[in-house]
Amino acid sequence: MHPKENRLLALLPEEEYAAVAPHLEPCAIPSGFIIVHANAPIEQVYFPCSGVGSVINISPEGNRVEAGLFGRDGFAPVAAAIDAGISVSEVTVQVPGFAYRLPQRTLADLMKTQPVFAGLLHKTVHVLATQAGFTALSNAVHEINERLARWILMCHDRIDGDKLALTHEFIALMLAVRRPSVTTALHILEGNHFIRSVRGLVIVRDRAGLEEFASDAYGKAEAEYERLIGPLRRSKRPSLTPQPHVSKTG
Repeated sequence: MHPKENRLLALLPEEEYAAVAPHLEPCAIPSGFIIVHANAPIEQVYFPCSGVGSVINISPEGNRVEAGLFGRDGFAPVAAAIDAGISVSEVTVQVPGFAYRLPQRTLADLMKTQPVFAGLLHKTVHVLATQAGFTALSNAVHEINERLARWILMCHDRIDGDKLALTHEFIALMLAVRRPSVTTALHILEGNHFIRSVRGLVIVRDRAGLEEFASDAYGKAEAEYERLIGPLRRSKRPSLTPQPHVSKTG
């Protein structure tokens, strides 16, 4: 894949891209790959061209919850953009893909001489913080069904096609809920014909219906990315099997 499959790299003017490109190393990012461990030094910075990654916060007792989600729209870990040295959060890959990486020290040097590059990275830090804030809001005020719809939409924005290779166990970890709650929520979304759920796979069938179901749980952070950086959300598509009634409960 070409580095410009990453939306940040694609937005660089030619002279800045020419300065950054020689430092980019291609690499696969398999599912479960840890980009950086929590509280560990940042050695490499990744610019995904495909795949989806998660920023995971871990409590002293070992409890884990997803605080952010990214793909070809961004880079990781974002703490590298402020030369933080370490990442407080774990950053891991949930949907496998391909990326380009460069050493953290090289990134810091490039940011001093390439203003558009630096500006895009700083905007991405802001957008991820916005996303984390709305994730906290959603966790507080929305039911698991709406939170799951939001999360599927966020993943869908960052992939090609409609198939997400995700297990119930992994979704439960990302949403900080028990697996039976995920199973029930998936059944509700499937019952409304928004998705199809099979073992280890979620298939988006009705994007427009899923967005309507998620309601205000989805869209604010995405709008901020689009205001500051560029397109992110997939276009809504009509349902193949329109349903006259949408149920938010089992």
